[in-house]
Amino acid sequence: MSRPARAVFNLDALKHNYRLAKQLAGNGKVMAVVKADAYRHGAIACSRALADEADGFAVACIEEALELREAGIEQSILILEGFFEVSELTDIARLRLDIVIQNSDQLAMLEQTPLSQPIRAWLKMDSGMHRVGFLPDQYRDAWERLNNLAWVNDIVLMSHLSCADDEDHDYTLSQLETFEKYTLGLPGERSIANSAGLVEFPQARSDWSRPGLMLYGASPFPHPHPIADQLRPVMELHSAIISIKEVPAGSSVGYAGKGVTSQVSRLGVIAMGYADGYPLHASNGTPILVNGQRVPLIGRVSMDMLTVDLTGLDDVKIGDPALLWGESLSVSEVAQHANTIPYQLFCNFNRVPVSYHETVKNLESTHQ
Repeated sequence: MSRPARAVFNLDALKHNYRLAKQLAGNGKVMAVVKADAYRHGAIACSRALADEADGFAVACIEEALELREAGIEQSILILEGFFEVSELTDIARLRLDIVIQNSDQLAMLEQTPLSQPIRAWLKMDSGMHRVGFLPDQYRDAWERLNNLAWVNDIVLMSHLSCADDEDHDYTLSQLETFEKYTLGLPGERSIANSAGLVEFPQARSDWSRPGLMLYGASPFPHPHPIADQLRPVMELHSAIISIKEVPAGSSVGYAGKGVTSQVSRLGVIAMGYADGYPLHASNGTPILVNGQRVPLIGRVSMDMLTVDLTGLDDVKIGDPALLWGESLSVSEVAQHANTIPYQLFCNFNRVPVSYHETVKNLESTHQ
């Protein structure tokens, strides 16, 4: 019998979440962000599941774009970080890839490299995040330089929101105002909304939205939200109890004795650890479902195992199922107990065999 840790991906939930994004976008188009292997949900499987309805896909780099083209994805694919070397431009033109232009070096390389086929460029403004993008007073000049290139046939005006998941709307509104001011009069489609922007800011729902986290069923907000609460988790992380023992009150549990029993306690060990992507820094009390009942984590998470307090659950036995996060236990709640964010839990997911389920197509996989 193999180790019981496994993950199940519900592609119907992915479609549901994409359709919610499309509903919010109104007449706008929605580009599904599948970078970082679709936040470790499997970029090829997720893109194929959305292939009949997605307006496009976004990835971080050309390697991720090539993987999708080789898998038969025909929609627009946007490379969010743009290109790093002139040599990439040949494949970008040949494979009809869209690129973000976010700095003057990229712009200069593109100017000096005539392409055999015209491409679409997404010109990024730094409207306030101060990560990448042209500063507002540099933006119009960059647009004019792009517009002068015969091998650029379309320019999308874009920016990125840094605080759209914050309850204080002032900074996001400032970014939106900056973007509007410095793109005034420029032709072309616009794109600014990420997941949080799409859900919370109707004024950010422009020609293209770029949701990521919400597609995978996690809310971008740390608090309940009437729209985000309609999302359905795509990933369920499962395992099982592999050991049970009773220990006295005052017993230390795990490495460094970070957990201590307050009474005679029944402890269960689950085959799941930080090598699988479960957060090392999950605190004592982090909830886990065993046989559908919430039990608290106790002690430090190990590489391959973690311990829960089963006191009072006398019917639990070795082999009984455990849910680390999924439909009945939000990944966001687990992330809060680990002082991190759902993005990191998804992206750190590793090693565990996976399967995909879909109503029409039944995709099975054991990658990772």
